[in-house]
Amino acid sequence: MEKVLVTGGSGFIGLHCIQQLLDQGYEVRCTVRSESKKQEIVDSMTTHSLNPHNLEIVMADLLKDEGWDEAVSGCEYVLHVASPFILEVPSDENILIKPALEGTLRVLNACKNNKVKKVVLTSSVAAIAYGHKDQKVFDENDWSDTGPGITPYAKSKTLAEKAAWDFVNQLSDEDKFDLTVINPVAVTGPMLTSDIGTSNEMLVKLASGSMPACPKIHMGFVDVRDVAKAHIFSMKSEKTNGERIILSDKEMFFVEISRVLNEAGFKKAPTREMPNILVKLMALFMKELGGILGSLGRQSTTDKSKAKNLFDWEYVSAEDSAIEATKQLVSMGLVK
Repeated sequence: MEKVLVTGGSGFIGLHCIQQLLDQGYEVRCTVRSESKKQEIVDSMTTHSLNPHNLEIVMADLLKDEGWDEAVSGCEYVLHVASPFILEVPSDENILIKPALEGTLRVLNACKNNKVKKVVLTSSVAAIAYGHKDQKVFDENDWSDTGPGITPYAKSKTLAEKAAWDFVNQLSDEDKFDLTVINPVAVTGPMLTSDIGTSNEMLVKLASGSMPACPKIHMGFVDVRDVAKAHIFSMKSEKTNGERIILSDKEMFFVEISRVLNEAGFKKAPTREMPNILVKLMALFMKELGGILGSLGRQSTTDKSKAKNLFDWEYVSAEDSAIEATKQLVSMGLVK
């Protein structure tokens, strides 16, 4: 039975990767930063997985060397999912950049030391389509501009992914392992613990009516189950070796996804757009809006053809994903 390491096991995407791997018969080891997260994962997999007994949980921190060689030891594959993501702009960009960049290199170095077959890295479309002045259809050949104006999150994902490719490309033939990078857009969908995922936080704000109108933001959406499925498919597929893969069902304006929720019965979801000047004023009081100011009024479109050619399944639609997640958020008491 093949063993897979999933880093960031308690996170929104990581949990779905663990569930799908266990259900497919893999032995799974996952990393967490704190003891408090262990029982949360055990309880989740006991509830949601067919084979929870095949899960091992170990401690490892992206900011520390200790534990990574032990975490990777005996694993044929590694899904490096762990990386910090917050909506608001932090006071120091290194809060995001340091664990993303240094953590990726720690994991990859342990993979080299332990002769893994392949690593699948969770990056983001934020490493592709951010910081550009021109609007275009972005594809996997593009890289975000890390100059002035880019958000710390997008900068962290760009620098970490570039470091990963540089690391793998400089490996000797003896140490070489394969790498695939998954670049998802905003990830929504059902939760396996109380960690709702950053993009689902946006659904809470829309469905609860905490925003009177929607900022004019355009972005892609994809369901978390498809993101996990893409990681596992890529882990085993030679066709994905050396590839970056944008993962997106479709792009929508916030107001479009909010209208979908409104029509599904969440009547507090706004159906109008907010003037850009008002969003900028609100950002002075709502830190989480700070990270979207640079995207106001801009259309963000990606070429989805590579993923469509590689992955032979129909994605959960962005609309169905948002509705299902919002129903669960209501049941959790997060949307009144």
